[in-house]
Amino acid sequence: MSVPRAPTGMFRQWSVQSGPGPRRLGSQTASEELWEEEVERLCSSWEPVRMLPYAMADKRFIRELRKPERVKTSCRQRWHRRGQVARQHLKEAARRLAQSFKLWQGALYEIGGLFGTGIQSYFTFLRFLLLLNLLTLLMTASFVLLPLIWLRHPEPDPALKLSLQCSSSHVPQSAIPRFHNPLWNILTGKAFNNTYLFYGAYRAGPEQSSAYSIRLAYLLAPMACLLLSFCGTLRRMVQGLPQQPLLGRGYRAPLSAKVFSSWDFCIRVWEAATIKKHEISNELKVELEEGRRLELAQQQTQAQKACYLLTYLRTNVLIALLVAGAISTIFWATKYSQDNKEESLFLVLQYLPPGVISLVNFLGPQLFTVLIQLENFPPSTEVNLTLIWCVVLKLASLGIFSFSLGQTVLCVGRNKTSCESYGYNACEYQCWENSVGEELYKLIIFNFLLTVVFAFFVSLPRRLLVERFSGWFWTWLDREEFLVPKNVLDIVAAQTVTWMGLFYCPLLPLLNSVFLFLTFYIKKYTLLRNSRASPRLFRASSSTFFFQLVLLLGLLLAAVPLAYVISSTHSSWDCGLFTNYSAPWQVVPELVTLRLSIPGQRALHYLSSHAFSFPLLILLSLILTVCISQSRANARAIQGLRKQLVWHVQEKWHLVDDLSRLLQELGQEPESPHSLRPRSFCPGFPCPGSPGPKTPRLGQPTRQSASSPRGPGASVPVSRFHFPSRTEL
Repeated sequence: MSVPRAPTGMFRQWSVQSGPGPRRLGSQTASEELWEEEVERLCSSWEPVRMLPYAMADKRFIRELRKPERVKTSCRQRWHRRGQVARQHLKEAARRLAQSFKLWQGALYEIGGLFGTGIQSYFTFLRFLLLLNLLTLLMTASFVLLPLIWLRHPEPDPALKLSLQCSSSHVPQSAIPRFHNPLWNILTGKAFNNTYLFYGAYRAGPEQSSAYSIRLAYLLAPMACLLLSFCGTLRRMVQGLPQQPLLGRGYRAPLSAKVFSSWDFCIRVWEAATIKKHEISNELKVELEEGRRLELAQQQTQAQKACYLLTYLRTNVLIALLVAGAISTIFWATKYSQDNKEESLFLVLQYLPPGVISLVNFLGPQLFTVLIQLENFPPSTEVNLTLIWCVVLKLASLGIFSFSLGQTVLCVGRNKTSCESYGYNACEYQCWENSVGEELYKLIIFNFLLTVVFAFFVSLPRRLLVERFSGWFWTWLDREEFLVPKNVLDIVAAQTVTWMGLFYCPLLPLLNSVFLFLTFYIKKYTLLRNSRASPRLFRASSSTFFFQLVLLLGLLLAAVPLAYVISSTHSSWDCGLFTNYSAPWQVVPELVTLRLSIPGQRALHYLSSHAFSFPLLILLSLILTVCISQSRANARAIQGLRKQLVWHVQEKWHLVDDLSRLLQELGQEPESPHSLRPRSFCPGFPCPGSPGPKTPRLGQPTRQSASSPRGPGASVPVSRFHFPSRTEL
């Protein structure tokens, strides 16, 4: 096979540096042989040309080599080839277009470069929540709102006319005095009582008169939204988990790789170069801090570890007591607000529960941060521990708030004398779904108003005062530090309230989407202008998992009350879609009887029976057992491969040491001190098993060949390497 001549600069790595005089011919012959072998390999390889590590001119040359000689391609083959190329170009253009339209991409790049990936992960998490809310809103509008508007259902069934027999101590909600101020009605949700924002405005006719069941769509839409949110959150949670078994718990990327390969040589703008320099600096700071923490942890004695554990337990016990006191305060504030509806206090008491919840959730993270920072925990541990306790505080406050509403409205956990006649406290709440929806509406409104107030009336004046005045007090005060756990807590709380209100306020995701969109720019302004960067950086991967875990806990907190309301509570008698049903879930058996045939009903009954659930549970248990066994087997195989890699590298270094010793005995010197050193046996340096520097032992004689041209005073080369023992592996 005649090998064609390569263009100028082709395969420069195969050009061998020739030595002086007699070895030039041998070097050229070796170079030609290597050239022919490489060309044959490239011609027979099926690897795409675009994936080869060569220049564009070399890739064109390789493509010409791969074309069969004296073979004419048909028009169909040429057309197929052009179609493939066109599709590839179209996919690449579509990918670039989608990347350019990705929301807040430039802002996230700027934040990550200036403040590190830890703070950037908060804004990425906020963008993910915005996407979830938009998808939830799209599903609700597609399956509930648009069919209700366009299908023009017949008039709803007449509600049951019930005469409320209430004692004089019970004041119905319709008799409570109202404050007719448009702004106040908007803040409390009274202005939207007769709109599609709340449950009471949705009405539909009998199920027999329509081919599309609005009731079933309204019932299943929140469940589908929660399931979609669960799948999306779980997917983001497990994205980084497959890399952990492969890399190992103690894996750390070498600093040399970050120093020599972190810069992006495509940068041509000074602002982008500045951001990139900050990003590389933050990465190196994180690496050095983690290395220092790891070294200190390895040097700790047993007594120091015991003291560390006791300190950890003491901090958690103290925080747990603070959380218990905060939960008790929220419970009594909610109960007092619902039990006292007098004219003089009712306007103030409407916002008492949201105010107490917001105050607790503002002071709680501040106290948690101070207590945890006093113990000098690592940055990632500090963020995660603060985040966990903030989540416990926030979710517990929302849970106790829901329980208190359930006690007042549905008589959950108390004397049910006022709920025996109608299934709920109809004397005080004639449309109790709207009342619960208004409380959740006030929570999310109050949460966003606090975000605005603290950004422009606390952080901004504090920054102006610190810049204007000087002195020890203003130096101590300084700008506000951007606390990631507190900010994550706020958006998770708002998202949990949104999920809790999917049944009572179907359009609450629209409101939360607007608030999240505005929150991004408010928090970005606060971070860039009013806040100072934290001196202790942490990696995004160490907290992203906890962000998603917190979101899953909020999803669980929202799903449990929703399941209880749908399956067990009585609907309001005079508003909403389920006026004539004892519980919203009763519409499902009715539709099964009306719409499904007898075989379909039998099949559905079998799928919901124990005869199907028990075998399914056993099958799932077997599948889970097989997956766990396979995972453990893979972990053992990975550990064995890692040890095998260490032994292979160690064997190569033995050969290098033997070769260098043999060359010393023959009196030959290598051309370069690095010519015998292998380039890389594994990604990154130092690779596992690679020898380190070795100093000669005292009194150990050094070898020197008699034929060596060195003088008596010349330094004798000694072996610079040592090989790890079995204990080091």
